[in-house]
Amino acid sequence: MLTTKAYGAQSATSTIDPMEISRREPGPHDVLFDILFCGVCHTDIHMSRGQFPRTIFPMVPGHEVIGKVTQVGSAVSKHKIGDIVGIGCLVDSCRECGECHAGEEQFCNGRVGTYNAFERDGKTPTYGGYSTRMTVDESYVLKISPRLDPAAAAPLLCAGITTYSPLRHWKVGKGSKVGVIGLGGLGHMAVKIAAAMGSDVTVLSTSDSKKADALRLGASDFAVTKDAATFKRLAGHFDLILNTVSANVNYDAYISLLKRDGNLVVLGIPDGPLSFNAFGLMLKRRSVSASLIGGIRETQEMLDFCADHGIVSDIETIAINQVNEAYERILKSDVRYRFVIDMASLR
Repeated sequence: MLTTKAYGAQSATSTIDPMEISRREPGPHDVLFDILFCGVCHTDIHMSRGQFPRTIFPMVPGHEVIGKVTQVGSAVSKHKIGDIVGIGCLVDSCRECGECHAGEEQFCNGRVGTYNAFERDGKTPTYGGYSTRMTVDESYVLKISPRLDPAAAAPLLCAGITTYSPLRHWKVGKGSKVGVIGLGGLGHMAVKIAAAMGSDVTVLSTSDSKKADALRLGASDFAVTKDAATFKRLAGHFDLILNTVSANVNYDAYISLLKRDGNLVVLGIPDGPLSFNAFGLMLKRRSVSASLIGGIRETQEMLDFCADHGIVSDIETIAINQVNEAYERILKSDVRYRFVIDMASLR
């Protein structure tokens, strides 16, 4: 086993502090890489504070991981020493079910999360990217284009694919009208990607404090949702709305903004059950749905799309010993728009 420096939580009430973990020696199909950067996702906070149904401690968060390959197994063909690679939310799956064969590993019942999970043996815990190195099967390791800045590319591995997947699934393209609720870590990526796909993007926000940012990122319109006139002006306007916020919102109001056959997709994880009137859906054959991340194939497609269009996340780089402060700032929405840890600070 490889002794590895890391930062993690010992319990749901502890802070994120230094620890040591063990990584496996690379097997024939494994890639070992030094971690260069790791994004900080809101999910890291939920997980490390025990706010999800299952939590495994000690826990090392981090599923937006960029690294440099230092060793490959004898049977590895997809990656070589020196490559810049990425790991998102998955490090394995059952590989045998219909979801896996369809390239939709995120829906596999046997999927293995990058952290807060167990390997396929059912007993070895997985640890995330707040660490100096990782060993992962080559099939779950992604290629990072040299055209992408490695630090700013890290959030693409969660925020990027979380927004790209529904945009692609619902066939957003030139002429599509897309609404984005919220301009945070997810929302700012949704604007960039939807605009690059050729759609007409409107940011729907509770205040006008981020209007300039929204337009800079590629939005063509910005609407303040505390203004009742917004819902009159944009009634029946959108083909697709992405809800990127976790806060409770008035779903009936947003449903009224959809065209016939329009769809509102839930991406942010709400605190409780959603509530809306079915009549608002029936009138225009509208839908409310939700989306997770994407499979390995789609995540690689997203990375290549972003490289082709010069898309990365807007980031603030921090040292690993600033991660607890970063958590508190995320909860206060005090970041534009993602924190990324420079793992040189852990070495």
